[in-house]
Amino acid sequence: MSLLLPAPSFTGKEITSDGSVLKASFSFYLLLFFSAFCFGQSSTSQESTARVLPLDTTAQLVVASIEISGNKKTKKYIIQREIRFKIADTIPASQLYQKLEESRQLIYNTNLFADVNLVPVFVSGDGIKVIVTIKERWYIYPTPQFQLSDRNLNEWIQRYNADLDRVTYGIKFAHYNLSGRRDQLQVYLLNGFSRNISATYSAPYSNRNLTEGFSISGGFAQARAVIYRTNSNNVALRYSRPDRDFVRENLFLSGAYISRRGFYKRHIFSIGYTYNKVEDSIVNKYNPSYYNNAEKNYAGIPEMGYSFRYIHTNNINYPLTGKTYSVSLAKRGIGFSGGINMFTLSAAYNRYFSLGKNWYQAINAAGALKLPFRQPYINQSFMGYNDLYLRGLENYVIDGVAGFLTKYTLRKKVIAFDIPVPIKNKFVSKVPFRLFAKTFADAGYSYNKFSAPTRLGNRLLYSGGFGLDVLTLYDINFSFEYSFNQLGEKGLFLHAKGGF
Repeated sequence: MSLLLPAPSFTGKEITSDGSVLKASFSFYLLLFFSAFCFGQSSTSQESTARVLPLDTTAQLVVASIEISGNKKTKKYIIQREIRFKIADTIPASQLYQKLEESRQLIYNTNLFADVNLVPVFVSGDGIKVIVTIKERWYIYPTPQFQLSDRNLNEWIQRYNADLDRVTYGIKFAHYNLSGRRDQLQVYLLNGFSRNISATYSAPYSNRNLTEGFSISGGFAQARAVIYRTNSNNVALRYSRPDRDFVRENLFLSGAYISRRGFYKRHIFSIGYTYNKVEDSIVNKYNPSYYNNAEKNYAGIPEMGYSFRYIHTNNINYPLTGKTYSVSLAKRGIGFSGGINMFTLSAAYNRYFSLGKNWYQAINAAGALKLPFRQPYINQSFMGYNDLYLRGLENYVIDGVAGFLTKYTLRKKVIAFDIPVPIKNKFVSKVPFRLFAKTFADAGYSYNKFSAPTRLGNRLLYSGGFGLDVLTLYDINFSFEYSFNQLGEKGLFLHAKGGF
C-alpha cells in the first residue's frame, strides 16, 4: 500500500465527498513514524510529503496523552466521554483516521461546540498525543418568541393569510449547558393565540460513569382554537369561539430515564400524565369520538413508553453520511380498549450516503401501528404533523392507525462561503453558509379502518420536487422546496430547523 502525502492538517471543518482530505492529513504523522521505523530517522519537514513510501498498516500506536483546550464552560470529562479511545489504548495505524474522525463527529454531535479539531502528534517511536481543540457555542438564549399556532408555516400563509392574531408570542429562556455537563434548562412564558407556561430540564450525564441520565418536564397550556376533526378533503377543522376565549386546556408532567453505555445506542424509558379538557360543544356537537366518550369533555391520560435509538452520522442536525434507526413502544391509558387506550409500535430507518464529488443521497423510512384500530380522534394523527409528512402534501392531514412513509433525496453541495461578523466576540467570528441543491421523491400510505372516507386516506400517496437547502450557523437549516403531488397540485414550501 502506498500513499502520496500532502501537507498535514486534521480539522474536520469541511464535509468531504470521500474523506480523502481528512485521510491524507493524519498520514503525514504516520509518515514520520514509518520513516523512523524503516530508516532510523524522522523528519518534520513538509519536503517528506512528496515522497511515496510503503506503510505497514499492521503497526500499533499507543495513545500517550489526550490534551483538550478551548472549553471554558464544558467539563473536560464530558468531551473525553465522546472520544473513541482512552489514554494507554493501542490503536492499529490503519484505524487511526477512522477513530479520529468518529471521535470528532461524536464531540460535535453533542451540539455544544461550533468547531472541533483533532490532531495527532508523535511523542515517541510508537506513541502519539492527541490534541483536541474545540470552540464552544453560545449556550444562554433569553430570546423573544414568535410561534405559529397552525401546523406549519405554509398553512399559516396559505389558509390564514399570515394572520398575526394567530401568533403566540413571549419569551423563552434556555441554557444548553447549565453546569457544563451538557444539561439543559428551558423555560417558556408565552401568550397570545395560545398560552404556555412550561419548563424542561435534562441531564444526560447524571452518574459517575456518564452512561445514564434523566429528563423532567411540566407545564400548563391554553389554546383559542382546537382541531376537532378532519374533513373528507383531509383538511383539519378547527373550533374557536367568536369572543376568542380559550377552548382547550392542557396540564402535563413527564419524566424519562436515558441509558447510553456506548457511543451510538440509547435506551429511553418514559412516563407521563396529561390532563386535557376542551369546550363542551366539541364532544357534544362537533365530534363525539374526540375522546371516544361523548359524555365527557376532558380526559386524564397516563402514558409510558420505551425507545431504542441508534445514531451514527457525521452531523446529527444535517446528516450527509451515516445512519440512524429506532424502535418505540408506547402505551396510553390504563386499559386495552375503549376511551383513549392505545398501544403503539413505531419504527424509523434513515441512511445517508456520499456519492463523491459533493453528491449525497438519503433514504428515509418510518412506520407505525396503533392498536386497537378503533381509536378516538386525538389518537389518530399520522401524516401532516411535525416531521411526519410527504413533501408536497404539507397542507393536508391524513389520519391513520397504521401506515408508512418513505423519502428519497439527492443532494449536491453547490457553494460554501463564510461571512465575517463585524462585531468582535469570542463565540462567533464568521457565519458559514453551505448551499445544497436537491431533488426528491416521497411515497406513503395511511390506513384508518373506522373513519369516514377521505380523499387521501387508505390509498398510496406520492409526491416529488426539487429545492435548495441553506445550512448556516449552528446547523440552522432553511429548506426551499418546489413540490408536486398526485392531485396535480404544485407550489413552494418553506421549512426551517435549528441546531438546538
